[in-house]
Amino acid sequence: MLSFPNAKINLGLNIVERRSDGYHNLETVFYPIGLTDVLEIVPAHGEESTLTTYGNPVDCPVEKNLVMKALRLMQRHYDVPEVDIYLYKHIPDGAGLGGGSSDASSTMLMLSEMFDLGIVKDELARLAATLGADCPFFIYNQPMMATGIGNVLTPINVNLKGLYLFLVKPAVSVPTKVAYSCVTPAPSTSCLDDDVTKSVAQWHGVVKNDFEASVFAAFPELAEIKNTIENGGALYASMSGSGSSIFGIFDDVNLAEKMKGKFDNSSCYVIELF
Repeated sequence: MLSFPNAKINLGLNIVERRSDGYHNLETVFYPIGLTDVLEIVPAHGEESTLTTYGNPVDCPVEKNLVMKALRLMQRHYDVPEVDIYLYKHIPDGAGLGGGSSDASSTMLMLSEMFDLGIVKDELARLAATLGADCPFFIYNQPMMATGIGNVLTPINVNLKGLYLFLVKPAVSVPTKVAYSCVTPAPSTSCLDDDVTKSVAQWHGVVKNDFEASVFAAFPELAEIKNTIENGGALYASMSGSGSSIFGIFDDVNLAEKMKGKFDNSSCYVIELF
């Protein structure tokens, strides 16, 4: 079986409260985008499951890879035999795009279908939450308002169809601890779920990512990237998640394509939104 796990971007990200368990409550909108990995699962040729990766280097032991963790999780709860998994990595890692989480959730969905387990999505999402806070989103894979630590999901009517995403992944990676180091949680002063349903041109200065202050202070080159995208005609620009990818939303694909020439040392993508 073959699938194409897709990435996501964050439309706004408010850090509203530090929890007693050390995590943070947040508000964000997850939006799926058409930047994908490739995942194939077949019955195991040997006695043990295997994971083979291609494409972007994966600096992770096999059993700690989220795909293998997803397989082992499914095997603990359901009658899932050993399989061979082939993963082509195209979504950049450490970019705030959720590539690893998407791969894990796709693994769970594929195993359920392959072996006729008949697991409803709500149950898969509950299990996926034990792998990572944004894994449940990829089970549903539709625009979602996320609260809690990002695992409490509510469908939201945000439609960016007909617009274009320009996405930059620079060489720098942002450690999660750095992103949280200078964040001061505070209750939201506006309603994100209302704000993102307005015209994208109205988002500037309203739909914000609270991580940008601390991350841009530590990595000023990311602030420069955002400014360049805004000055290039984007309707809206932001960092996704805790970084380091920066995106702009354009209504003109030619303007989006022109942005590629401004970032020679970074990975750049132009993606039609759906």
